[in-house]
Amino acid sequence: MPGPPMFHLYSSSTHSRISYSQWFMAWASLWKTLVILCLLLSSTSLSPTRGQAKIPLETVKLWADTFGRDLYDTVTKYSGSLLLQKKYKDVEPSLRIQEVDGLELVRKFSEDMETMLRRKVEAVKNLVEAAEEADLNHEFNKSLVFDYYNSVLINERDANGNYVELGAEFVLESNAHFSNLMVNTSLSNVQLPTNVYNKDPDILNGVYMSEALNPVFVENFQRDPTLTWQYFGSSTGFFRIYPGIKWTPDENGVIAFDCRNRGWYIQAATSPKDIVILIDTSGSMKGLRMTIAKHTISTILDTLGENDFVNIIAYNDYIHYIEPCFKGILVQADRDNREHFKQLVDELMVKGVGVVDQALREAFQILNQFQEARQGSLCNQAIMLITDGAVEDYEPVFEKYNWPDRKVRVFTYLIGREVTFADRMKWIACNNKGYYTQISTLADAQENVMEYLHVLSRPMVINHDHDITWTEAYMDSKLFTSQAQSLMLLTTVAMPVFSKKNETRSHGILLGVVGSDVALRELMKLAPRYKLGVHGYAFLNTNNGYILSHPDLRPLYREGKKLKPKPNYNSVDLSEVEWEDRAEILRTAMIKGETGSLSMDVKVPLDKGKRVLFLTNDYFFTDISDTPFSLGVVLSQGHGEYILLGNTSVEEGLHDLLHPDLTLANDWIYCITDIDPDHRKLSQLEAMLRFLTGEDPDLECDEELVREVLFDAVVTAPMEAYWTALALNISEESERVADVAFLGTRAGLLRSTLFVGSEKVSDKKFLTAEDEASVFTMDHFPLWYRQAAEQPAGSFVFNLRLAEGPESLGEPVVVTASTAVAVTVDKKTAIAAAVGIQMRLEFLQRMFWAATQQCGAVGEPCPRSCQDSDLDCFVIDNNGFILISERSQEIGRFLGEVDGALMTQLLSTGVFSQVTMYDYQAMCKPPNQHHSAARPLASPISALLTAIRWLANELLLFLLEWSTWGSQHADTGAEAKAVFHHSHKHKKQDTLQPCDTEYPVFVHQRAIQEANGILECGACQKIFVIQQIPNSNLLLLVTDPTCDCSIFPLVLQEATEVKLNPAHNASVKCDRMRSQKLRRRPDSCHAFHPEENAQDCGGTSDTSASLPLLLLLLGTWALLTQLLR
Repeated sequence: MPGPPMFHLYSSSTHSRISYSQWFMAWASLWKTLVILCLLLSSTSLSPTRGQAKIPLETVKLWADTFGRDLYDTVTKYSGSLLLQKKYKDVEPSLRIQEVDGLELVRKFSEDMETMLRRKVEAVKNLVEAAEEADLNHEFNKSLVFDYYNSVLINERDANGNYVELGAEFVLESNAHFSNLMVNTSLSNVQLPTNVYNKDPDILNGVYMSEALNPVFVENFQRDPTLTWQYFGSSTGFFRIYPGIKWTPDENGVIAFDCRNRGWYIQAATSPKDIVILIDTSGSMKGLRMTIAKHTISTILDTLGENDFVNIIAYNDYIHYIEPCFKGILVQADRDNREHFKQLVDELMVKGVGVVDQALREAFQILNQFQEARQGSLCNQAIMLITDGAVEDYEPVFEKYNWPDRKVRVFTYLIGREVTFADRMKWIACNNKGYYTQISTLADAQENVMEYLHVLSRPMVINHDHDITWTEAYMDSKLFTSQAQSLMLLTTVAMPVFSKKNETRSHGILLGVVGSDVALRELMKLAPRYKLGVHGYAFLNTNNGYILSHPDLRPLYREGKKLKPKPNYNSVDLSEVEWEDRAEILRTAMIKGETGSLSMDVKVPLDKGKRVLFLTNDYFFTDISDTPFSLGVVLSQGHGEYILLGNTSVEEGLHDLLHPDLTLANDWIYCITDIDPDHRKLSQLEAMLRFLTGEDPDLECDEELVREVLFDAVVTAPMEAYWTALALNISEESERVADVAFLGTRAGLLRSTLFVGSEKVSDKKFLTAEDEASVFTMDHFPLWYRQAAEQPAGSFVFNLRLAEGPESLGEPVVVTASTAVAVTVDKKTAIAAAVGIQMRLEFLQRMFWAATQQCGAVGEPCPRSCQDSDLDCFVIDNNGFILISERSQEIGRFLGEVDGALMTQLLSTGVFSQVTMYDYQAMCKPPNQHHSAARPLASPISALLTAIRWLANELLLFLLEWSTWGSQHADTGAEAKAVFHHSHKHKKQDTLQPCDTEYPVFVHQRAIQEANGILECGACQKIFVIQQIPNSNLLLLVTDPTCDCSIFPLVLQEATEVKLNPAHNASVKCDRMRSQKLRRRPDSCHAFHPEENAQDCGGTSDTSASLPLLLLLLGTWALLTQLLR
């Protein structure tokens, strides 16, 4: 049964997808709304009855005050919070509170990032110069014999124990700088995809020439030890990578990785482009031809990126856009649009006769309109014609739209073995500065599609323009198959490598692309957390508005026990993370590369969306010079704008740092330890101690942060002695109260003391790296620190924590209590630290039940108690989660799930308010996922035909492998197998897919300390009293369990997918898909060069399979496919 309607205010400028959803949900639950409103109105108008006397208000207040006092005394005693406040108070005269200048901060961070990225660019330039010089001095030798280190074959031996060919001994050692992978930092080695023959003369000459890069790789790494992977991707298909590494094939024995398919290669090799793909869907394209054509389109789409624009038109007797919503326009080739096109292409059917001239005319008109309107890429324009032949007179179309300037290139792909139309297809390409290829098999598509990139690169090559390219964020999990590489976000800087030989100048020969990875995590370390405060953070976005790095970016999702990258993880827009920026003022300014600031009221989700903080944030932003990136820094108003500065001697600070229970934030950079191999084994604390004692003068440390740590160590040192004395005074027989006391400071210093043996600790992950929410990380302060910072002074925030083990099975057994320590100097208040304890829930419960035995005077008998059968007592937190209940199964659950009537009443009276939050990075189950699941049962013949069709596909695959179509090398068989399976497997929908969701969060209104009321529940009345528990975020709720109010629906805190109103679905969805968000185009464009040799425009491909076999394969597959449809 759905929950009650959600009443909340929402700006009219909100995305239309949300407002339509709310209207739809409102209509769906109208009857329920009316029932609830009637019940609530009747309940609030009731006069006092005998029921109210059952719960005396004074008694409930007494219970709340007694429990609050006992609780406060306990947590202050065990945490030592009053002592810590006193220690900071004692040093107040020597303290200085400095206001943070956000604009100065963001400029400083930007300059540091620019310096770091410039070093990567210099390394890449060194590689470009070395590669071009090596090519200039190399003469092609068709009979070259040369052994090199093949990354797949290295260290492999044959049956006799001898190293296999190209597999000599290659020393590999674990290296912490390279994610502890086994690498060789003295040499690079070479990887080739399965479909590239490792002894092809072009490969051997290229590998031999690129050996000259080995010393440059090493010199670059020695000059800049922060460099990670460096590589050269050749236009012929080989990939030279440093440091050298062992490459492992996938489970099918295939090396699918082709460097020419990677975003960094494609973006560096060409300028931005507008592409219209024309696909022939006439009857002659049936069967295998259509399958090859579809795979060709998919391959073309894979070569497009965020700076490109595309559309696809199918034609036979008439033309139709495969996405009618995109009629007459080009759309950005982002991941969502590419995947959408692939799905639509997969559904194309063949019929009729192909008439290509009207399709060409439509394509030229779109491209011309976009060029004139200054839309699209404003650079290269091309038409991709995919057909098995063209018979009509198409020359007038070119005369009208493209000649004599030939600003639109036309690339032709002849599908199938038939060569009757080869001359015509080549004529089209050669007379429009394009390239012609014939694609006879699935395995041919990759190599032939790549040719168009080489043609588009010619103007840049001839001009020798070495543009620097930076990619969007990506996870290169495919780079090292079967290696234990963590999935981390990267960006790549890449530059093209050209042939400088005069005799080939007009051909514009692209030798390849060099690149180097930059881990975004390393880049963000240049915006240190301690300078940003409790709630502050820094983020990066690209010229297209996509997030490069952001603490709220969630690129992974869990499928079963595995974490996987989300399909759209690198195309999350800034407006989908900073969604309070509804007018997109922040997004627009950052995309334009402006420097400035603005303020926004924001709602910050905490604790996996169960809680929310209301903050006013100041955003400061600027661009990073010579990159397409912009940097943002966020500071929360109030204490987030100030930084606490103290002073202490190194000697005193050193002494107080040497405590076994003191740790520092492991992700923060106090000292640089990842450059010198001797330093990599040091923890940040060990490195700091060496720096302070002068033991290691080569260490570089952040002196400002070190000073803050020393000061915090001195001020918090007495806490260790206090906790230790407290632990010694606790006898074995005494009641077990707290497991651990802890404190953290803005400098990332963490102290903790156990009050029980480590084996008795209930929550062993707490304050360890396994529990990221409880420690300082690069992205955030601990949850207990962030919540405490927003509590009233002197008040504790209590959080229920689950037991160790899988979350779904965890039972709440411990409660964390924490409070902030604020310091005020010259009317400026800064948060110096947060301190707290973790106690057992069992103790908290006993304390509560004892408090509710209290009445007035001591010794006076109590007429009422929470133990009475006609009273129900709950302790809930300020977000409505139950900490204490008589029924253990209710602990940890949201009150609305347990008693919808009570939660509804608390919302209607304003004790709680509902806040609607949005998640634009959610993953949902696709609709109608099993809509066809019963079909085989309904039709046994259908199931049989499906099985026969599968057998036909498998037979074709066997013959395809056996005949090794389209290649002189047997290696193509494995590639063909992989491609065939990829193209013919049924589209298996993922369990989850990207979606937008909204979810409610419930928040107690602090102004309402107490409330009571009566609910009319049909034949009975339900009374309740709610009272704030002093000095905490807790509330005591007492109610009457004897009245059944199940006529009220439950109030659930669950996410629902934001869907469009069906009445407006088509038009709104289309408008949203057509809309083009603001973006900044790349600075450079290389579309044409007068010296370009346009006659180098392709030819026919080699064939090797016999004609009878080919006819048998095509005929058999086509016949079976048509019969079995």
